[in-house]
Amino acid sequence: MMESGQQTQRLDPKGVAYAVVAFLIWGVLPLYWKMLSSVGAIEVLMHRILWSFAFTATLVLFRGQWKEALAVLIDPAKRRVVVLGAILIGLNWGIYIWAVMADQVVQTSLGYYINPLLSVLLGILAFRERLNFWQLVSFALAFAGVLVITVQHGKVPWISLSLALCFGLYGMIKKKAKIESAISLMLETATLLPLALGYLVYLQFRGTTSFGSSMGTTALLTLSGVLTAMPLLWFSQATQRIPLSTVGFTQYFTPTMMLIIGVVLYKEPFTRGHLLGFVLIWIALAVFSLSQLAWMHKFQPKWSGRSSAM
Repeated sequence: MMESGQQTQRLDPKGVAYAVVAFLIWGVLPLYWKMLSSVGAIEVLMHRILWSFAFTATLVLFRGQWKEALAVLIDPAKRRVVVLGAILIGLNWGIYIWAVMADQVVQTSLGYYINPLLSVLLGILAFRERLNFWQLVSFALAFAGVLVITVQHGKVPWISLSLALCFGLYGMIKKKAKIESAISLMLETATLLPLALGYLVYLQFRGTTSFGSSMGTTALLTLSGVLTAMPLLWFSQATQRIPLSTVGFTQYFTPTMMLIIGVVLYKEPFTRGHLLGFVLIWIALAVFSLSQLAWMHKFQPKWSGRSSAM
């Protein structure tokens, strides 16, 4: 427990920068996947796995990290983490690509609005991260905003909930495992590689592969590896440098950009309920950002003399 008057933990600027850049890139990814709409979602996913592995394996080789990678493989506990991470990120990628291609960008944005709330809860439960009074206020506002958007949706948003759960748990195990980010992603994609190669070879034999059908499509599929790997590597760096609760709130950049893209560019529905939820979430972001400043502690109620911790 943190006594009243104790300064809020200083944030690592590099960790914050890694998180912001990663989430900004993820925010514009719907534009990229939309350019591949003529390719089946499963084929796009398999190419994403293949080229992400190729990129990270090259990076690990260039850095001379093969011994560290082998050390992870011979450690049973870390090997289990890699397999679990591979399953979670594979599910997240697949659902996300399918949803974007099925004109569900707004629902994907809702998933990534829900995910930071889950990250905050996981940070408290798994890592005993502490929240001060204003951070608790921001959490309540963000929760209300997400609840408004969910009610407005009118049914259980399974796409949103699945994306949030997969990525929230992925972030948690990445923080617990403490495996170097490039090695971790290489091993996760290597775990999924046999599935990806098997499916792509199957398409090749059937003559229905999109790879090689045009220079543009081939380039987009190949570059998906770099575009996938770099933000994930930066995200992994962020989870190691700053509290998971801070990572969670920084992530609101991604769904905000997705929401704008879905509504403005792709004309998906956006009602007053969506607007209310959107405003509540941005107020929560402002409060959370200010909560990092020491002078904000002067304005918290006297009864909140201790920061929250499990």
